[in-house]
Amino acid sequence: MKSLFVMLFIGFFAINANAQNKPTVTAIKPPAKEIKNQVVEASCGECQFKMAGKTCDLAVRINGIAYFVDGTSIDDHGDAHAKDGFCEKIKKAVVSGTIVKDRFVATSFKVLPESKENNKN
Repeated sequence: MKSLFVMLFIGFFAINANAQNKPTVTAIKPPAKEIKNQVVEASCGECQFKMAGKTCDLAVRINGIAYFVDGTSIDDHGDAHAKDGFCEKIKKAVVSGTIVKDRFVATSFKVLPESKENNKN
Protein backbone atom coordinates (compact mmCIF):
# COMPACT_ATOMS: atom_id res chain seq x y z
CA MET A 1 0.00 0.00 0.00
CA LYS A 2 2.87 2.32 0.85
CA SER A 3 4.40 1.76 -2.57
CA LEU A 4 1.06 2.57 -4.23
CA PHE A 5 1.01 5.99 -2.54
CA VAL A 6 4.62 6.62 -3.52
CA MET A 7 3.84 5.70 -7.13
CA LEU A 8 0.76 7.98 -7.20
CA PHE A 9 2.78 10.79 -5.63
CA ILE A 10 5.56 10.46 -8.23
CA GLY A 11 3.04 10.12 -11.06
CA PHE A 12 1.22 13.27 -9.94
CA PHE A 13 4.43 15.33 -10.08
CA ALA A 14 5.49 13.78 -13.39
CA ILE A 15 2.17 14.74 -14.99
CA ASN A 16 2.38 18.29 -13.61
CA ALA A 17 5.97 18.73 -14.76
CA ASN A 18 5.08 17.59 -18.27
CA ALA A 19 2.04 19.88 -18.45
CA GLN A 20 4.10 23.05 -17.98
CA ASN A 21 4.15 25.56 -20.83
CA LYS A 22 7.42 25.38 -22.69
CA PRO A 23 8.70 28.45 -24.47
CA THR A 24 8.59 28.06 -28.23
CA VAL A 25 11.51 29.07 -30.35
CA THR A 26 10.54 31.09 -33.39
CA ALA A 27 12.88 31.70 -36.27
CA ILE A 28 13.93 35.29 -36.52
CA LYS A 29 13.61 36.44 -40.11
CA PRO A 30 16.22 38.89 -41.25
CA PRO A 31 14.66 42.17 -42.26
CA ALA A 32 14.20 42.74 -45.97
CA LYS A 33 17.00 44.85 -47.37
CA GLU A 34 15.80 47.95 -49.20
CA ILE A 35 17.66 49.12 -52.32
CA LYS A 36 17.02 52.62 -53.70
CA ASN A 37 18.37 53.84 -57.05
CA GLN A 38 21.50 51.71 -56.88
CA VAL A 39 23.62 50.97 -59.95
CA VAL A 40 24.04 47.21 -60.23
CA GLU A 41 25.13 44.60 -62.75
CA ALA A 42 22.21 42.98 -64.58
CA SER A 43 22.23 39.97 -66.85
CA CYS A 44 20.96 36.44 -67.33
CA GLY A 45 21.46 34.60 -64.06
CA GLU A 46 22.17 31.25 -65.70
CA CYS A 47 24.21 32.41 -68.71
CA GLN A 48 26.36 35.14 -67.17
CA PHE A 49 26.23 34.78 -63.36
CA LYS A 50 26.34 30.94 -63.43
CA MET A 51 23.32 30.63 -61.12
CA ALA A 52 21.37 27.36 -60.94
CA GLY A 53 18.23 27.34 -63.04
CA LYS A 54 16.50 25.76 -66.02
CA THR A 55 15.70 28.77 -68.21
CA CYS A 56 17.14 32.19 -68.89
CA ASP A 57 16.04 34.51 -66.07
CA LEU A 58 16.92 38.09 -65.24
CA ALA A 59 19.29 38.53 -62.31
CA VAL A 60 21.17 41.37 -60.67
CA ARG A 61 24.45 41.36 -58.81
CA ILE A 62 24.38 43.64 -55.77
CA ASN A 63 27.57 44.01 -53.74
CA GLY A 64 28.97 40.87 -55.34
CA ILE A 65 25.92 38.68 -54.64
CA ALA A 66 23.60 37.59 -57.48
CA TYR A 67 19.82 37.53 -57.02
CA PHE A 68 17.06 36.49 -59.41
CA VAL A 69 14.64 39.35 -60.10
CA ASP A 70 10.89 39.44 -59.49
CA GLY A 71 8.80 42.35 -60.77
CA THR A 72 10.31 42.43 -64.27
CA SER A 73 11.52 39.73 -66.62
CA ILE A 74 14.42 39.23 -68.98
CA ASP A 75 12.07 39.61 -71.97
CA ASP A 76 10.87 43.04 -70.80
CA HIS A 77 14.25 44.46 -71.84
CA GLY A 78 14.68 43.22 -75.41
CA ASP A 79 15.81 39.95 -76.94
CA ALA A 80 17.95 38.23 -74.32
CA HIS A 81 19.76 36.17 -76.97
CA ALA A 82 20.59 39.07 -79.30
CA LYS A 83 24.22 40.18 -79.70
CA ASP A 84 23.71 42.82 -76.99
CA GLY A 85 21.13 40.87 -74.93
CA PHE A 86 21.32 39.85 -71.28
CA CYS A 87 22.38 36.28 -72.14
CA GLU A 88 25.38 37.63 -74.06
CA LYS A 89 26.66 40.40 -71.79
CA ILE A 90 26.42 41.97 -68.37
CA LYS A 91 24.87 45.43 -68.36
CA LYS A 92 24.51 48.19 -65.79
CA ALA A 93 21.07 49.08 -64.44
CA VAL A 94 19.65 51.46 -61.85
CA VAL A 95 17.31 49.52 -59.59
CA SER A 96 15.07 50.04 -56.60
CA GLY A 97 13.36 47.32 -54.62
CA THR A 98 13.83 44.89 -51.79
CA ILE A 99 15.90 41.76 -51.26
CA VAL A 100 13.51 39.14 -49.86
CA LYS A 101 14.44 35.48 -49.31
CA ASP A 102 17.43 35.54 -51.67
CA ARG A 103 15.46 37.25 -54.47
CA PHE A 104 15.36 40.88 -55.59
CA VAL A 105 11.80 42.22 -55.82
CA ALA A 106 12.09 45.18 -58.18
CA THR A 107 9.91 48.25 -57.96
CA SER A 108 12.06 50.10 -60.52
CA PHE A 109 14.47 48.67 -63.11
CA LYS A 110 16.17 50.83 -65.75
CA VAL A 111 18.94 49.53 -67.99
CA LEU A 112 21.63 52.17 -68.49
CA PRO A 113 22.93 52.96 -71.97
CA GLU A 114 26.30 51.44 -72.68
CA SER A 115 29.23 53.80 -72.47
CA LYS A 116 31.84 54.02 -75.23
CA GLU A 117 34.42 52.49 -72.88
CA ASN A 118 32.26 49.36 -72.45
CA ASN A 119 31.88 48.97 -76.23
CA LYS A 120 35.67 48.64 -76.69
CA ASN A 121 35.69 45.25 -74.89
